[in-house]
Amino acid sequence: MSEDAHVLVLGVGNILLTDEGVGVHVLRRIESAFLPANVRCLDGGTGGFQLLGPLQQAERVVLIDATVDGNPPGTLRCLAPRFSSDYPPTLTAHDIGLKDLLDAAYLTGERLDVSLYTISITAPQDIGMDLSPAVAGRLDEIVARILDDLCGIVATPGPESFRDTCHA
Repeated sequence: MSEDAHVLVLGVGNILLTDEGVGVHVLRRIESAFLPANVRCLDGGTGGFQLLGPLQQAERVVLIDATVDGNPPGTLRCLAPRFSSDYPPTLTAHDIGLKDLLDAAYLTGERLDVSLYTISITAPQDIGMDLSPAVAGRLDEIVARILDDLCGIVATPGPESFRDTCHA
């Protein structure tokens, strides 16, 4: 990846459905870190075709989303999907829109370089903006893991505080 390669960190989810919005909560913490200029953070909300442009402009995408996969809430998995069919079923409010968006991006002919971070949740049942204690209790660890992985992705040295994060 070139030094000026554009990395998109995209957090998706519905913050009105408690844990379903964990991707956005994680993104907000990541964007508060001092990141290199070639890293763009984007709150993707519940997805949609307006995200197609930013996806196509990025050379690398770090996608953060909730999944209902039967694992304990707060379980973090990192996947490197090559096609939209490689994405796990999420059963979340934006699932169809996000899959359609990824299909459209793949159909443009350019290969997407995606690191997908899924955070396990239970099926959304409550309305509220706070994360459950099980997911909230893992947030620091999840953010640290993604920032650590981001250090390996980003070629640009970045601000001093970002380099400190990478070497901690």
